[in-house]
This record gives sequence, C-alpha cells and structure tokens, in this order.
Amino acid sequence: MNIQELHEIPFALVFPGQGSQTVGMGKDLCDISSEARAVFDEADRLLGIALSDLCFNGPAEELEDTWNAQPALLTMSIAALAYLHAQADEQHVTLAPVVAAGHSLGEFTALVASRAIAFADALQLVRERGRLMKEAGDERPGGMAAVLGMDDDVLAGVVEEAGRDGVILIANANCPGQTVISGEIPALEAAMDLAKQRGARRVARLPVSIASHSPLMAGASRQLVAHLDTVEFHDPRIPIVGNFSASAISTVGGIREELVHHMERPVNWTDSVHEMIDMGATTFVELGPGNVLSGLIRRIDREVATVSLKDLMPERPTT
Repeated sequence: MNIQELHEIPFALVFPGQGSQTVGMGKDLCDISSEARAVFDEADRLLGIALSDLCFNGPAEELEDTWNAQPALLTMSIAALAYLHAQADEQHVTLAPVVAAGHSLGEFTALVASRAIAFADALQLVRERGRLMKEAGDERPGGMAAVLGMDDDVLAGVVEEAGRDGVILIANANCPGQTVISGEIPALEAAMDLAKQRGARRVARLPVSIASHSPLMAGASRQLVAHLDTVEFHDPRIPIVGNFSASAISTVGGIREELVHHMERPVNWTDSVHEMIDMGATTFVELGPGNVLSGLIRRIDREVATVSLKDLMPERPTT
C-alpha cells in the first residue's frame, strides 16, 4: 500500500508495546528519512544516553531491559510516524486517521500521535514507567504466561481457582484464543498447570520477571501518578481507544482516568479493535519495528486490512 491509497481510506493507527523491540530497529528507517533520524536524535538528547545506538546496534540484553525498551519503542514508533507524515507532505496529501490506539506501552505512543501529549513528556514518562515497573518486579517478583487455544470462560475459571495460591489475573486479552495471564509465581504456575490439564493448546511462560497489568504493579502505578500530574495534556486531535475501557477517549479527563491505573489494569485489545472497527476503521496501520499487532488484528477480524511500516517503506535493493 502507498501513501496515496492510505489517504483515500478510513484507517486506524496502532502502536505496539514492550516485547516488540529488536536490535537494529529504526536503522533502515533513519537511513532514508531525516525526519525519523531527528526523532532519534531528540530522544538521545532528552534522555542523555545513546538510545539510537542501543536500538541500532544493541546489545540485546540492554535493549530488552524494561526501562530502556519502553523509551526505545516509543521513539521508534514516533520516528515511523514522522516518516509517514513527511512522505504524505511530499505527495501533497493529508493523512487523517479516524482513531488511534496502542497496546500497553503503545498507548503512550498513541497519545503523542494524537497530540494529546508532547513527545518529550511522553519519553520521560515511559522512562520512569519502565524504572518503576522494574523496581516493582524486584520488590514483588512475578511473571506472565501466554495461554493459546483455550475458551475464555474456561480460562477465567482456571485463574479463579489458581487465585488460592496468590495474585493472578487475565492481563492481556490479545485476540480470540490468545490470552496472557499475570501474577505471583505460585499462582502463575498453578494456573499454567490447570490450563494444560483443561485443554489449552499451548501454555508458554514469557521471559519476564514482572507481572505487568496486575495488582503487583499498584505501588508503581501510584508513583507514576505523581509524574502524570507534572505533564500538560491536551484533548486528543483524534480519538484514542483506551486499553482498559476499550472505548474512545476524547478529553484530557478521560486520558487521565485511563492512565492513573494503566499499569495494574488489563489490556482489552480484542474489544479495542472491535471498537475501532465500529468507529469506521477498515485498515490498521501498525507503526513499530514489526507486525505483532497486525497478526492479532487479523485474528480478531479477517475482513480488515493491516499495513506495517515495512509495507510503507521503499524496497531495499538486493545484491
């Protein structure tokens, strides 16, 4: 798909969350776009670290560290957005998404894309968010696991039963048949065993020591509120679909209500996608280092189209 085609259809912008980072992300983009490079340069300056070098060259273990991965993904996605708008300007077209949303961390990116918050403020917020989440994981260790091919009601029963061993809940409703659970290790392990026994096609522990989107993040969430209070928010220029509410947000008050408990509430991605479709989106443009969200969206509704950043970039010559 090209920019002209995108100009003519109702589309949604979607932004990925932590886990999508990969060494090398953004390098090809910055090689062809001065606008994208400027975003990375600004992030380096604001954070006082060589974030661009970390994204382009690694090492992977440093990039995957929560407090690096979050600002890195925000920067990558906003650089992709800058490239997209620059291409539209060159072709004398205006891109007007009907809605935007992001998965977990990606919700902050969506807020930048909608002009509800400045990139500089969002960068500092997600850097702090990553630090607080890491500290929370050190203080109250937890984990997450993906459960594939299991009925939602059956999994809800599994989680309720495993709750006898500690905090556990459904953290991410990603798409039909793919759900992530999150909580304290004893309860998580109990839930994983029960899910296997009761017919899950696959249960996989995720390589994290943090129970994101669970009550184990409550303390970190409270601390982040103090930082939210220092940031100037604006009514978004395009509506945002919230992770928890899975409904459109169009005011500063709605944004603050969504973010106050963002780290401890689940991500209802399936319902969020349905909401965006109901709002008129027929195509979803994923701006990030890969196409994780595109895969989920196609499983939610096979009738919609998905476009990744790679689809919007010129093909690299082969040698």
